[in-house]
Amino acid sequence: MNRITIALAVLGTLAVPASAQKKYGEIRPDTAKVRYVRSANKADSYIFDKTVRKNVIYVNEEVTTHVIMPENIKLVDISTDKIVGNQCADNIVRIKPAGRMYENELAGTITVIGERHLAQFDVIYTSGPAKAYSVYSIQLDEMKRYSNPDVLMPESQMANYAWAIFGSGKKFNNIHSQRYGIKAVVNNIYAINDYFFIDFSLYNSTKIKYDIDEVRIKLTDKKEAKATNSQTIELTPVYSLNRAKSFQKGYRNVIVIDKLTFPDEKILRLEIAEDQISGRVIYIPIEYDDVLHADSFDESLLNRLPFTINIYR
Repeated sequence: MNRITIALAVLGTLAVPASAQKKYGEIRPDTAKVRYVRSANKADSYIFDKTVRKNVIYVNEEVTTHVIMPENIKLVDISTDKIVGNQCADNIVRIKPAGRMYENELAGTITVIGERHLAQFDVIYTSGPAKAYSVYSIQLDEMKRYSNPDVLMPESQMANYAWAIFGSGKKFNNIHSQRYGIKAVVNNIYAINDYFFIDFSLYNSTKIKYDIDEVRIKLTDKKEAKATNSQTIELTPVYSLNRAKSFQKGYRNVIVIDKLTFPDEKILRLEIAEDQISGRVIYIPIEYDDVLHADSFDESLLNRLPFTINIYR
């Protein structure tokens, strides 16, 4: 009888789990973090509506991905802290995953807002560095979701037109002036959409280098003796191709201003001032008749460029 009792006691002890033998106060909850892994699927590819597909950028922690916008970037939004990055140039943002992730894991989204357009992408982790993008160039069809109506022409598009004009031949021969050994010549005037592109050159026949302080353009009276501050309107160029501040013998630039009309008694006056006290100032008068004879742009000129960013129409 005693043997049977001892046997039952031993069996009872074996049947109870070790954890159950501890007192309730000694039991500690599991402190391991549970990670929810979100894998990309087809539904993630569509935003705003089901007809517009969102593209994918593959990233890896060993690769820095450079996203290039064909216009200047105004804002970059990164949706999660799983993606780190910054804007490293006017039209380039670089991104990278914050750490190692699972294959095909959805790290988040990135929204790139330019001067005129918006582009949005899923950022997907890949464990293979060779599959990750080191450079991703945003294409025109990826920016059709939004177009800012207040921006008629992005700066990158102006640059394309300006470079094409810069490399073209001279068409104007009657707009020029000469002072202090500096000859100023207007080579071309183009009307493109809502802008005037004014192509001009400076030639220095002296041995003194010309240091440019500023290039200004004004709408003023033809008779300068009667001109007053109220009769002169200064126009702000929206783009300038050449940022050089000095030249020894020759200088050429293309500036862009908003398209305008003005009465015949007014002229556009292009002023180039030297960076010195009592420095040389060069004036180029542009008559309204010259503006009326501005050429429409020949798109074939763009084909001569060794580089061309997408032109949006």
